[in-house]
Amino acid sequence: MQDATLNAGATPKPKKKNRAKDYLKGWVPYRIKRYWTFGIISTIALVLPWIRINGNHFFLLNFDHKQLHFFFVRFDMQELYLMPFLLMLLFLGIFAMTSVGGRVWCGWACPQTIFRVIYRDLFETKLLHLRKRINNKQIEPDMSKPENQIKRLIAILLWSILAFIAAADFLWYFVPPEDFFRYITDPANHTVLMGFWIGIALFLIADIVFIKENFCVYICPYSRVQSVLYDDDTLMAVYDPVRGGHIYEGTGNNRHKVVTSVKELHQREPEAECTACESCVKVCPTHIDIRKGLQLECINCLECVDACTKVMGALGKPSLVRWSSEREAVLHEGKTRIFRPKVIAYFTVLAIVLVALFVMGSKKEHMLLNVNKTTRLYKVHPGGIVENDYLFLFQNTEDKPHRYTFEVVDHPEIKIVRPKGSFELGARMKKKKVVVLETDKVLAKNTKKDTPIPITIHAYATDDPKRVTVTRKTVFVYPPYDEVEKARKQK
Repeated sequence: MQDATLNAGATPKPKKKNRAKDYLKGWVPYRIKRYWTFGIISTIALVLPWIRINGNHFFLLNFDHKQLHFFFVRFDMQELYLMPFLLMLLFLGIFAMTSVGGRVWCGWACPQTIFRVIYRDLFETKLLHLRKRINNKQIEPDMSKPENQIKRLIAILLWSILAFIAAADFLWYFVPPEDFFRYITDPANHTVLMGFWIGIALFLIADIVFIKENFCVYICPYSRVQSVLYDDDTLMAVYDPVRGGHIYEGTGNNRHKVVTSVKELHQREPEAECTACESCVKVCPTHIDIRKGLQLECINCLECVDACTKVMGALGKPSLVRWSSEREAVLHEGKTRIFRPKVIAYFTVLAIVLVALFVMGSKKEHMLLNVNKTTRLYKVHPGGIVENDYLFLFQNTEDKPHRYTFEVVDHPEIKIVRPKGSFELGARMKKKKVVVLETDKVLAKNTKKDTPIPITIHAYATDDPKRVTVTRKTVFVYPPYDEVEKARKQK
């Protein structure tokens, strides 16, 4: 009775806290985040070519019509001065992105990675169960079984359909969809387009089904470039050898494995937390061991981070493999420095190029005019009238007709003899005009040589003069004064 009384009055022992449950609470694997990212990117890539504003696409490099569409603004071949800015944005963007986040493009946005995930994780694993588990990519299916051979054939057929869709989507950024589907209904007259479409699709089939991640490891040049762009603050999938223990020893290409089991690891480093389960190795699509350190094969997919987070989380500990930097996770020299001088320099140059691109793009002309001098420099008529001939090439870059005219704005003494009045030019049409300018005034008194006089031509659409307007610089060649005086006397 006394014992019961004592027990009743005793303070109950607190329940042991489930550290694993608390640690993994709310955890969303990077793999799931990648799937959502892949879905968003794929949807944008498929939908974007179909969106048009005023008949213009977001991006279209149309070799058929010799046009560039950028941010729903159309530029003709004569306006392709924007291409160098686009190329600079592309390469500087890659450099800046790699310096900050490593090969984040490869793991999160590259079509090669997206297509492999669709084929391997969706078709082979989820739909056909040709592979047993997504988290073990080292074990290839047993193709000696007839049922697996049939499943592989079905997977290839499913991917082949998507490969032709993906190839068509790629071509839509060079041949707009409205033209693409019209062209493929007449393949005999569009053999080049058909050849590109079929060729790209066959390459995607061979790449995704047979080459696989070997493309990332051996073919893609980006993996070779990345090592030059990395530094101690670059974010990547990185293993913490201080907490986990040193599985490999040596540096560079001389590293070799020294631990084969958790028992051996704990004998050498008693405080090591790595369980030697090798979950991070089994899940790697490029078949590397992240515990070896930075390797060019790593595509920053972060599946090794997911694997280690799940294993260590079950033990109530943080992951030994993190998306972090060598400074923070390996060297333990402090927090990762995102805004460091190299990154700031990259983004400063990117901002300058982007501003220059938009400034140049804002100066787009709604008509094009090329002014060329003819081989005859001038002709002097009786009475001292000097005549110059030109060849003007007008181009209406809009989708509606306009009526054009032009004038010499800075030398009223130079008159337009030909053509007389304005003329109409249809939508997207070009027209050459022989232009004759003349003057009966004395523009120069040089008696020894011809005198080129700079003039400005202002051309515009009479129905929309404020918007459809351009100016061009050229020269009016005036002959030696003695020759003009001689012609005056002949009058």
